[in-house]
Amino acid sequence: MIKGFHHAQITIPPGTEEGIDHLRTKAHLAYEVDDLVQIEEKLKNNGIEIISAIPISGFERFEFRDPFGN
Repeated sequence: MIKGFHHAQITIPPGTEEGIDHLRTKAHLAYEVDDLVQIEEKLKNNGIEIISAIPISGFERFEFRDPFGN
């Protein structure tokens, strides 16, 4: 079963688009979190690959993909 992201009063359903190379688009969701290191460790502990992101001055960041490559 594929589940969407759900937290508090928001739900973001998963989506797929045929014929789209998700690795070539800049479309994405961005999350601002209080403890980036904690989130990174939680993702790694759940088998999610962490991908280095293009640096942006003033921001600590990384990327990860959902099962569809988004």
